[in-house]
Amino acid sequence: MAQTAQVIVDVATRQTDQPYDYAIPETLADQVEPGVRVIVPFGRRKLQGFVVGLSDTAAFDGKLKAIEQVLDLTPVLDPELLALSKWVATTTFSFWIATMQTMLPAAMRAKYDRTLTWTADEKPADGWGQALFRHARTVPYPDTLTAAQTRQLRAWVKADQLTVDYIVHNRAKAKTQKAVKLAPGKALTSAAAPKNAKAQQKLLTGLQTKPFTGVLTQPVAAARYGVSVATVRLAEKAGWLQSTTVNIRRNPLAIRPERDQPKRLTADQQQAADQFVAAVAAKTPQTFLLEGVTGSGKTEVYLQTIQAALDDGRTALMLVPEIALTPQMVHRVLARFGDAVAVLHSGLSDGEKFDEWRRIQRGEARIVVGARSAVFAPLANIGVIIIDEEHETSYKQDEAPRYHARNVALHRAKTFHCPVILGSATPSLESRARAEKGVYTLVRLPERINDRPLPPVHIIDMRKNSGARVQPDFSPELVAALENTLAKHEQSVLLLNRRGYSAQAMCRNCGWIARCPNCDISLTVHRAARKLVCHYCGHEEPIPTRCPVCNSDKIRFFGTGTEKVEDTLQKILPTARILRMDADSTRKKGGHARILNAFGKGQADILLGTQMIAKGLDFPTVTLVGVINADTALGMPDFRASERTFQLLTQVAGRAGRGSKPGSVIIQTYNPDHYAIQLAARQDYEGFFRREMRLRHQGKYPPYYYTVLLTISAPSETVTAQESYRIAGDLKPLLSQTAIVLGPTPRSITRINNRYYYQILVKFKKEPALGRGLHNLLTNSQALLKNKVQVAIDFEPQQIM
Repeated sequence: MAQTAQVIVDVATRQTDQPYDYAIPETLADQVEPGVRVIVPFGRRKLQGFVVGLSDTAAFDGKLKAIEQVLDLTPVLDPELLALSKWVATTTFSFWIATMQTMLPAAMRAKYDRTLTWTADEKPADGWGQALFRHARTVPYPDTLTAAQTRQLRAWVKADQLTVDYIVHNRAKAKTQKAVKLAPGKALTSAAAPKNAKAQQKLLTGLQTKPFTGVLTQPVAAARYGVSVATVRLAEKAGWLQSTTVNIRRNPLAIRPERDQPKRLTADQQQAADQFVAAVAAKTPQTFLLEGVTGSGKTEVYLQTIQAALDDGRTALMLVPEIALTPQMVHRVLARFGDAVAVLHSGLSDGEKFDEWRRIQRGEARIVVGARSAVFAPLANIGVIIIDEEHETSYKQDEAPRYHARNVALHRAKTFHCPVILGSATPSLESRARAEKGVYTLVRLPERINDRPLPPVHIIDMRKNSGARVQPDFSPELVAALENTLAKHEQSVLLLNRRGYSAQAMCRNCGWIARCPNCDISLTVHRAARKLVCHYCGHEEPIPTRCPVCNSDKIRFFGTGTEKVEDTLQKILPTARILRMDADSTRKKGGHARILNAFGKGQADILLGTQMIAKGLDFPTVTLVGVINADTALGMPDFRASERTFQLLTQVAGRAGRGSKPGSVIIQTYNPDHYAIQLAARQDYEGFFRREMRLRHQGKYPPYYYTVLLTISAPSETVTAQESYRIAGDLKPLLSQTAIVLGPTPRSITRINNRYYYQILVKFKKEPALGRGLHNLLTNSQALLKNKVQVAIDFEPQQIM
């Protein structure tokens, strides 16, 4: 009996979240294998799907529909990634198709055209292949292929003679470069170029004595014969060379730093590296928590561990939390390992992501550095996985599939039998608690390298600043410190974790506040763009000159954002060169890297920004760090508010004094006695860990309890509330007496983009029936769609608001 294929179709509903059996036509028998994408009939439609398995028997008794087309010459998901996709779908309560699509670059998830590029030196000698590539090395993927032709293409791909490219409609185009080839039948004699044209004569002589085969880009041809590109173009006009174009790889790693060598390690660094390297050599899936103070040299330990993995013939995966951190980290890794490095993060174009993904899949890149989604990089034989700044919440995906990169990394590590290194100066309480229990191995770097001291931290009580009225956002102490740093031609970093100009626009006459028409939130003032913006739904409107209620012109702005602080700072220090780094100033591609490069080259005196400047940045000339308002996160209705405040302040304080000059830190706050601020000022992680763990134990929160957050939303608040109480009623009988159910309650911002949100938080230690009940809830939730009700389940949420 012929084999059947199990296919997951591209329909994201709970009813279709299962493999469907399809017959495999004889003409496609040698093309269908797990991990390839196919086109299949589904009802009256034709859909894309993934082959997830092959079987000699079918679960369906009737006549099977047949696969119509195979889209890939080789699998886009190998067996390890296929199994991983199923595990992620199950543990995050997501659709299997969604997890598989998350693993692929966007260019392979959209509507696209395919091209074939012949990469070998010699083209096919005869037959169908010779006809296909007769006029160009890159041709459209043929609409129809015989089984023999498809087999030939697969053979060429496996022999590295042919590549398949994807061109996304309206989103990306193949990157091309002008190229040349020898004009067929053209006799190259000395008379072909004017005698007084020395450059043309030089090129002509080179072509006669050292002709080339195939295609060369114009710059390569010019370099080969020692002439300019203009001379090559003249040769095209003269008919010696024939112009063409070639597809080239988009390379996001435009930087080419000088290669560096491994640095001498301190005793603490060497002890840490020895443990990591031993685990790599032993192929042990051991998890290490590297707790190192800021500036203790964690990155060098990472690099030497990666080298050990490469020396063992294996690959390495390194995750960083934010795109803002990627430029400097990539620079360090690239300086050490060169072209073996690939980078994956959201700042790349669709084309760049695809090209990097393809390099990884082919084994051309053995090291991957990237943000959260890079955890799915198609690396084989992984030798070590490193997660830098492991405490960062950006490692958790806040949309389906709601995976945590750390959990995925730990799962992959078990498959590849490799260690995982979680690094941070301020580890998450969950990770540190696991280290306390021996689940993770705790490794410490307690001192900065070269015996550099941690900078002294000064806490400024802003409640006492009201009488001075120097500036509402700047204490006299911070102004004096900035002036002193500027006079010494040193650099400063200022943190304010709120973007925009002001938090709200209000009428002083009647009290009207500009609010978003779609959300229960006030609009943020962006004065440079002359508009009010909702940071939740994206609604924008012009800044009013008169109140729409009382027609008064007394519209005033209240609250402070980075944009306003920049204006104020420029008035206080008119000679200072200021760079602002937030989501608005880095919106364009490469914005983070441009700002950081300019600051690193000394083109600015002050770097002002949100939390993206607080971690990972290493500038030896920064001697002052100022925190405009340390209380921004403390008022959040979230049990992690104190932990996040402590982590942010500790991380940003570590940016000062990393070079030969000593640094200092000034923290402005209206809560100077809060334990998170006091302990951050002392860089006392151990003291904070003990204090916060006591509070978590009293409140029955992680790491003492697991949590699951259910979010129910609908266009009607009444419907949302009704369904929330019904769902809570269905869940409670499944839980033991030790479980705690909070809610249903409206979310802190109840209406977002004209949908109302309620939430239910379940805290538990061990509930065998809970997982089954949640999966049943999702299965039955399809019936809720008639009322436009949506249910989202988030295991171990990072935000509870």
